[in-house]
Amino acid sequence: MKTVSLLSLLFFFFYLSTHSFAKVQPNVLILLADDLGYKDVGCYGGPVQTPAIDQLAKDGVRFTDFYSGCAVCSPSRATLLTGRHHIRTGVYSWIHDEGQNSHLLLRERTIAEILKDRGYSTAHIGKWHLGLPTKNRSKPTPSHHGFDYWFTTWNNASPSHKNPNNFIRNGEAVGPLEGYSCQLVADEAIDWLDHHRHPKAPFFLNIWFHEPHAPIAAPEGIVSTYGELKDKAAIYSGTIDNSDRAVSRVVEKLHSLGVRENTLIIYASDNGSYRDDRTGDLRGRKGSNWDGGIRVPGIFSWPGVIKKNRALKEPAGLVDVLATLCGLLSLELPQDRVIDGSDLSPLLKGEPDKFKRHQPLFWHLQKSRPIVAMRDGDYSLVANPDYEIPATNMFQERWIPRVKNGGYKDFQLFDLKKDPGQTQNIASGNPELLKKLKAKLLSINQNIMADGTNWHLQ
Repeated sequence: MKTVSLLSLLFFFFYLSTHSFAKVQPNVLILLADDLGYKDVGCYGGPVQTPAIDQLAKDGVRFTDFYSGCAVCSPSRATLLTGRHHIRTGVYSWIHDEGQNSHLLLRERTIAEILKDRGYSTAHIGKWHLGLPTKNRSKPTPSHHGFDYWFTTWNNASPSHKNPNNFIRNGEAVGPLEGYSCQLVADEAIDWLDHHRHPKAPFFLNIWFHEPHAPIAAPEGIVSTYGELKDKAAIYSGTIDNSDRAVSRVVEKLHSLGVRENTLIIYASDNGSYRDDRTGDLRGRKGSNWDGGIRVPGIFSWPGVIKKNRALKEPAGLVDVLATLCGLLSLELPQDRVIDGSDLSPLLKGEPDKFKRHQPLFWHLQKSRPIVAMRDGDYSLVANPDYEIPATNMFQERWIPRVKNGGYKDFQLFDLKKDPGQTQNIASGNPELLKKLKAKLLSINQNIMADGTNWHLQ
């Protein structure tokens, strides 16, 4: 009888371990700011009071050298969702839906699609800017990219963060709203958690705030703590402070639902700040492939899984998020396409010897000078184009052949460990290193451009 009982017990535990209901899948929450600088929030030495964001850093890992997917928003967001360089995904620059065919391609496999296939409830709330339908152009919506529920805007909150009138909920215009964008986004996220997600399924909640992207607005009571009410720097800081309060509300909701301990939270920004005083003395700003335009905060927090209160100096970025989620959640990476990002999970778990970056970080933006940049270890390599494009702010799809076939010149090399401000070009004194890194950059560039979509022919 004892033998039979022991065998039954062993079979019972085996049965539990091999059935999905016995495994509690973690939830995923991504919080993305818009145009937030490397030195804006408190835990990065910034002037804004951000206790909620700072607490996420204390509860997890803060990367000191974290990078956006691009120096402007649409391509950076495409890179975040796909783990691929944005040109592969069909997004060359920021998207103007009325004037461009460009959008995040349907063939791309997003974080939302991967998690939805694993039974997750998925929601996108906040700015989108990856293409939405217009009267004259048919484009996918978040529904086509794996999101069950969405509450979003094409680009910025309009007319400003205060009382926006351009939100869309699941394809239907919402109309004028009262309040500030970040708080309205938090309201919607909390309502979704309470009433719209599957109550027994894990969730992926993707919150993309509009703040501090211009045109800016914040409550006077918050702005006044940073300066005069009409001072743009004070208003800018106020939008970030207000966003932190929105983050606090969402995180508190997770606690009240009893799911915070089983929720991975990622906080970052889509690109650097447009304010020179918020880039942490880095060179350049938004729109530039100097580090001031692409280095941003990067925080990962998951109690019990990610080791707490650590600052990591290993270079990382939004391009790594998809691969890292797959690593942390034991999911298979898409095998039918190039994934440019690397799995950061060994670093997050305190096992740095197991981490390996398979490809240097790489950026390309047509209007930036430098037009390309690459980060390989401590070294930054940048270059200018050997061709010209017209001096206009908006990307023209007729430029695509020139972009895909163009080359580079004026290569500059920097040692970011010694020179984070990129002030000393060491290329002439390191010819062999320059040759090696240049070959890597050109190889990555060639591979990416081969995947680029010819929107100008459509």
